[in-house]
Amino acid sequence: MSAEIYRDAWGIPHLRADSVGELARAQGRVTARDRAWQLEVERHRAQGTSAAFLGHEALPWDRFARRARLADTARRCFAALEEQDPETADWVRAYVDGVNEGLAECAAPEFARVGLAPGRWEPWTPLGIWLATHILFAGFPAKLWRDHVTEHLGPDAVALFATDGPGTAGSNGWLVSGARTVTGRAVIAGDPHRFIEDPGVYQQIHLSCPEFDVVGLAVPGVPGIAHFGHTGTVAWAITNAMADYQDLYRERLRRTGAGVEALGPDGTWHRAARHTELVRVAGEEAVEVEVIETDRGPVIAGGPEGLDDGTPTALSLRYPPRVTADLGFGALLPLLRARRVADVDRALDAWAEPVNVVQAADTEGGLLHRVAGRVPVRADANGTRLVPAWEPGHDWTGRHETPRAALTDGIAVMANQRGPATPLGVEFAPPHRADRIAALLARKDRWSAADMPAIHMDTHLASAAPLLDRLAGLADLTPEAAALRDRLLAWDRRMDADSADAAAYAAVRSALVRGLTAHPAFAALRVPPAYPEVFLPWLALAPRIGYALEHLLKAPDLYGIDRAEAVRTALEEVAASGPTGTWGDTHRLAPWRALPDASHDEPALAGDHDCVLCTSAVPGLTDLAARGPAARYVWDLADREDSGWVVPFGASGVPGSAHHRDQLPLWHRGELVPVVTDFARLQKETDV
Repeated sequence: MSAEIYRDAWGIPHLRADSVGELARAQGRVTARDRAWQLEVERHRAQGTSAAFLGHEALPWDRFARRARLADTARRCFAALEEQDPETADWVRAYVDGVNEGLAECAAPEFARVGLAPGRWEPWTPLGIWLATHILFAGFPAKLWRDHVTEHLGPDAVALFATDGPGTAGSNGWLVSGARTVTGRAVIAGDPHRFIEDPGVYQQIHLSCPEFDVVGLAVPGVPGIAHFGHTGTVAWAITNAMADYQDLYRERLRRTGAGVEALGPDGTWHRAARHTELVRVAGEEAVEVEVIETDRGPVIAGGPEGLDDGTPTALSLRYPPRVTADLGFGALLPLLRARRVADVDRALDAWAEPVNVVQAADTEGGLLHRVAGRVPVRADANGTRLVPAWEPGHDWTGRHETPRAALTDGIAVMANQRGPATPLGVEFAPPHRADRIAALLARKDRWSAADMPAIHMDTHLASAAPLLDRLAGLADLTPEAAALRDRLLAWDRRMDADSADAAAYAAVRSALVRGLTAHPAFAALRVPPAYPEVFLPWLALAPRIGYALEHLLKAPDLYGIDRAEAVRTALEEVAASGPTGTWGDTHRLAPWRALPDASHDEPALAGDHDCVLCTSAVPGLTDLAARGPAARYVWDLADREDSGWVVPFGASGVPGSAHHRDQLPLWHRGELVPVVTDFARLQKETDV
C-alpha cells in the first residue's frame, strides 16, 4: 500500500500510509472529498476573494483580508518554512497535493449554486487558512472598544465592560490526574467554544503511519492535528489563553508625489508600501482597495484622508507572523510524533499563534499545564489601547517566556479565566465556568472517562446572581411582577431547555439590557466609530452591556443610573407580557453557513454564555446561539478506545450525505461517539 482510507460507523476518516508524506497527501485528499466546499470557502477567505461568489455580505471580510495582508503573510511564512524546516514544508506540500487531487474529484452541490469551480491550492494555502481562522482570536478590535469608551466615559469605565466579548472564542478543558481516576491514568476532557459552522470547524480524523498513530480534531485545510490529539501514550488539549499579542497603532499618513508616507517615532516621515487591489463582488461592481503598510504593519482602517466619516485616523495592525514570518507550523509534526508529555512540551516551544493554554498527560504519569505561543514584549499601553506610531516607546523588544502552572489536588481547569496566562493578557473570561468545573470535580474522589460528558452538559448559571440579588430588593410591585420575582428567586439557576424559569430569567435579562442600552448615560456609545464593518461586533453597545451585565449591576455607581428602577421596569415589562414559554423555545442553534440554508429545523438548546454548557445568546438582541461547543472530547490515557468525541453535525460536509448531520442528536444530548483506532474494526473505503 501507499495509503488507505477507512471509515468507522460515523463516517470518520481513518488513514493509514507507508510514510509521513503519503499520509499527509491522503489527509488532504480525504478532506477535499468530505469538505470540498468548506475548503474552497476558506481558501477564498484567506485570499480575500470570497465576495466574488458569496456576494456583498462577504465584502467587509475581503477588504480586511486584503488590507491586513493575510495571503502575503502566509506566503512569507511558507517561504521561511521552506528555508528553515524543509521537512515540514514538504509535508505541507504533500497535503496540498492531496487537496488538489480530491478537489478534482469532488461533487459538492454548493459550487453549482454559485457558479464556482474548485480552484487550485498553493503550498502556502494551509498557512493562509490558519492565519485567517485565527487572526481575530486575540480580539484586538477590543482595543477599539476601550478607546471608544475612554473617549466618552473616561478610563475608569473600561473595567465595567471588561469581560469575554461577543467576538471572542473560548473553551473549557480539564485534566484529572491518575491519582483522581478509577484507572490510575489521567483523563483530559473539554470542548472548544467557537462560532458553530456547517460544515464544522473541526474534523475528527485518525492518522496512522510507521512513525505515529494519532486521533484528534483537525482544522479542515491544515495538515496534522494541532489542538486536540491522542497518540495512545500521550494526549493534549487547548483553550484560548486570552493573551494579548497584537497591537493597533494610530498612524499619521500623508500623500506625496511618490506615494504615501507615515510619521515614525523618530519624528521623520518614512515611505510606506502602497498598492491597490480589486475585490470582485458577485452581482455588483468590483471594489478597489488601497493597501498600505507602514513600518508598524498593514493599515487596516482609514488612510491618509482618515476614516469614512472624515475622522483623521488611520490604524495599523502589528501581528507576530507578519513580523517573524512564522506561524508555528514547525510544531505540528513533532506533536504527531510525541510519545510523552516532554515531547509535547518541546513541540509547543515552536508554537506561535493563537496563544493557548495547553494541558497534556501521558501513560507514565507525566502531566503538563502551560501556555504556548508568541507574545511580544512591549509597553503596557500597547495591550490596553491604541498607541501613537509617531511616539517612541511602543516598539517590540523581545518575546515573553510562556508561563507554566501546577495541578491542584490532581486537577487542572482551563476555561479562559485568569490563570497561567494572566501576565500575558488584559481581559479574560469571567471565572464562572472554571469555578463550576472545579466544584464539580471536587465532588468525587475518583473519576472515569465515562463520567465526563455530564460535566460538559452542566447548565448552572452563576452569573445570574447579581440580577437576582437586585430582584430580591424590589418592593411595591404589581401582583404579576411580584409573582415573577418570587419564581425567579426560587429558581435553581439552571439554564435547561425545558425550563420556564430559565426563559423568564432570560427575558428579564434581555429587557434590562435593552433598557440600559437606551439610557441617556450611554448615548455616546450607541453610535460606533466609523471603523470597518468587520469590527462592529466588538463595538456594538447592546452585546457589550449584555455580557458585562453583572459588572454593571455590581458597580458602586453607574453614571447616576437608578439600577433598581431599571430592573423593576424590566421585570414589570416581562410580567405584563404573559408566559415566556421555555428557554428552548427561543434558545436554538443558529449555525453559520456560507450559503444560507433554511431546510433544517435546528434544535432547542440548554446552557448559556457563562454555563459550562456554553451556548451563547446575545442578551438584549437574540436568544439564538451562534456560538457553542464546536466539538467535545474525552481523552482516556488508560485505554484510548475508552475515549470519545463528537461534533455538532457530522464528518461529512456534503449536504444529503448519511454523515452530514448524524452526530447532531448525540451532540445535542451530550453523548459522545466512541473513538475507534483498530483498523480491523473499520470499513475500508479505498486505496489512495
